[in-house]
Amino acid sequence: MTPGPGTAPEPSLRGARPLWLQLRPPLSHCLLCLAALHLLCTLQAVASAAQASLLRQQEELDRKAAELERKERELQNTVANLHVRENNWPPLPVWCPVKPCFYQDFSTEIPADYQRICKMLYYLWMLHSVTLFLNLLACLAWFLVDTSRGVDFGLSILWFVIFTPCAFLCWYRPIYKAFRSDNSFSFFVFFFVFFCQIGIYIIQLIGIPSLGDSGWIAALSTMKHNLAVSVIMMVVAGFFTLCAVLSLFLLKRVHSLYRRTGASFQQAQEEFSQGIFSSRTFRSAASSAAQGAFQGN
Repeated sequence: MTPGPGTAPEPSLRGARPLWLQLRPPLSHCLLCLAALHLLCTLQAVASAAQASLLRQQEELDRKAAELERKERELQNTVANLHVRENNWPPLPVWCPVKPCFYQDFSTEIPADYQRICKMLYYLWMLHSVTLFLNLLACLAWFLVDTSRGVDFGLSILWFVIFTPCAFLCWYRPIYKAFRSDNSFSFFVFFFVFFCQIGIYIIQLIGIPSLGDSGWIAALSTMKHNLAVSVIMMVVAGFFTLCAVLSLFLLKRVHSLYRRTGASFQQAQEEFSQGIFSSRTFRSAASSAAQGAFQGN
């Protein structure tokens, strides 16, 4: 049908697209939306994982902070207990007017690596004291069978009275302090005094007459006077020999432990100087000397 004049031509429907196809977005737009949605989900997952990781780290930091605070409180309590600890050595009865002079506790003051060697040195001091007491008894028996040995008996009493506390103060307490605080100066004091102690043991086990020692020479020379007393003196000479051997062994052990700590003589000098200059007595004496010199000028 031919349109009349003045009538607009009708559009052809042969090549036209359906309405639902015209309204559908292009495929590229759908892919972009899916990619954006996937990226958004990925970012949310990463953010959630990061937040969970931060929460775990925060919990770990809080736990470590609480642990450090607990250890700090324990350390403060330990330091406070150290200041209020009462001396417990020597272990004297409560009714005794003389009170203990030192505090000694291997389990709390000495590190675990040094407790065994420190206890061995303490047992050596006990053996040292027992040996000197037995030497006193042996010299008494020697004096009873030979009245010309009064000097030996008197010196044996003197050695027991002097060497028992001196050994404790001069070489046992320094090594105890050295192990307790890793102090180089205390180590050097121990090495010097303990080396002298070994020399004394050697003299005592030899048993030179008129020195107050029941050693091998004195024991063998007494055999012609009384065999029983000679045997007693030989036992004491054996104790002196045992003390000398154990002392050499322990000196070597302590020296090996000391070398492992990396300490040196220079460090010992520095610790000694710091101890001297930090002493209140030294500072007051130096101040008094300076004031006296200033007034004298």
